Amino acid sequence: MSVLVTGGAGFMGAHVARHLLTAGHEVVVLDDLSGGYEANVPAGATFARGSATDPALVEELFGEHEFTHVFHLAAYAAEGLSHFIRRFNYTNNVVGSVNVLNAAVRAGTVERFVFTSSIAVYGAAQTPMTEETVPEPEDPYGVAKYAVELDLRAAKRMFGLDYTVFRPHNVYGELQNLADPYRNVIGIFMNQVMSGKPMTVFGDGQQTRAFTHIDDVAPVIARSIDVHESANEVFNVGADTPYTVLELARTVGRAFDVTDLEIDFLPAREEVVHAFSDHAKLHRVFGHDAAVPLEEGVRRMAEWARENGVRDPVRFESVEVLRNLPPSWAVGLTQLA
Repeated sequence: MSVLVTGGAGFMGAHVARHLLTAGHEVVVLDDLSGGYEANVPAGATFARGSATDPALVEELFGEHEFTHVFHLAAYAAEGLSHFIRRFNYTNNVVGSVNVLNAAVRAGTVERFVFTSSIAVYGAAQTPMTEETVPEPEDPYGVAKYAVELDLRAAKRMFGLDYTVFRPHNVYGELQNLADPYRNVIGIFMNQVMSGKPMTVFGDGQQTRAFTHIDDVAPVIARSIDVHESANEVFNVGADTPYTVLELARTVGRAFDVTDLEIDFLPAREEVVHAFSDHAKLHRVFGHDAAVPLEEGVRRMAEWARENGVRDPVRFESVEVLRNLPPSWAVGLTQLA
């Protein structure tokens, strides 16, 4: 099969691309390297540098390759920051998705469109989140992801294009972008520890998340095209056990042999406090393999992080709205017109 993986130089996309190659598929990766690295693209994949927001480039790729499947993972996934970069968020996460979907429909060769959404679509106070829960996203990132989910349903009705939607959450592991200061708390903690800085925690650290190692997500996404029952369905995918952010900080500290944990508590930000989901539907369709325990997954990622070293945080040069922006994010930023 000829497969397109958008965002395939990023964290999750690179792992999905690797599993697809292992399964014997021909893989083309499209990525603009805004959050990923060309070194992440697995050997054997064809790499095209560019953005899904460029419709001409997307059409060119579909013209050169008879894609039978599309894995659309390209996105800017800074959920908290999305309030302050709304135009950027919707351009990348909605318009970019529509460009890929349009090309897939026009090509006529695509059998399945696999999309990574997010549990951000659910919003607050809906735990444990199930696929039957009515989405009520509270931030522009969640709104964007749910909009694409709805558009995929519309494309199925109008054009017969099959899809599979995954809603992963709090995924971490090797290849994660340690330079991103706005998302992926485990990567942020590790970069801070290796830099000799205190870990920064918003609020009291009692927020809960179920942190998911990439090995519990990427293989499932990659083999979904071989699972007939997954067509035109939505699945939560991730770990089952929630931990507080403070428990996570201690786990990261142990992975780096830090005995005197230093934490800098910052003012609380507007965010969903408790977020974890139910995975009964996923296990029913895909089976239930033993998950990577948090302690083990963090240790594995820490070993990889040590080998790759500290990365200087890469901040947005400008945002669209400064009002209510967390002070630690506002340093050095200017506001777009």
